[in-house]
Amino acid sequence: MEPVRILVVEDERKLGDLLARGLREEGHAADVATEGEQALWMAQAAPFDAIVLDVMLPGIDGFETCRRLREDGITTPILVLTARDSLPDRIAGLDGGADDYVAKPFEIAELLARLRALARRGEVRRSPSLEVGTLRIDPATRKVWRGETEVEVSSKGFALLEVFMRNPDVVLDRLELLEGAWDNSYENRSNVIAVHIHQLRDKIDRPFGLASIETMRGIGYRLRSDDGK
Repeated sequence: MEPVRILVVEDERKLGDLLARGLREEGHAADVATEGEQALWMAQAAPFDAIVLDVMLPGIDGFETCRRLREDGITTPILVLTARDSLPDRIAGLDGGADDYVAKPFEIAELLARLRALARRGEVRRSPSLEVGTLRIDPATRKVWRGETEVEVSSKGFALLEVFMRNPDVVLDRLELLEGAWDNSYENRSNVIAVHIHQLRDKIDRPFGLASIETMRGIGYRLRSDDGK
């Protein structure tokens, strides 16, 4: 399973942190939300490959959260996680837009296997490519092209570039880029963004005589749709 980013929605903080830690140990990025309302805005703010959604949540429950995610146009695969394993509950989850259902207690190996299947399904759902100027990326295969030339970037660099590509000509600050490209375990005072932007420029801009990634001093960065010409 290629590294993916997963949103864990679980109000039992200990269990949520345990799931996130297990996913990170497998090399994936994981964010944790403790309420349905929080999950709704997080799913809109950043691209996730899968969502693990508990049913018993404070405020709006998991079934309602799932329904609202689908109404908001979120097509990310959703795995419902709950202790309520009756047939009506399973039907309610699937009818609400969930893709799979796992009952508590569960084995982490089974959860990871199901997430692998969902992540593969999510790749099929994604738009085949994103284009900004002469820059093009394929989120499913994680390939990048400048014009007709394929460019190799790191997995972290690709995650950052995808955030830029989904927000062309928009100035994004460092925190927005961190939250969009990686999980919340990153220290927001880190210089990781500056390092990866420098590496991206070496791959997609400088060899082509372009300056599409623009530094807005004191504010953040933006990807110019005119290639920085």
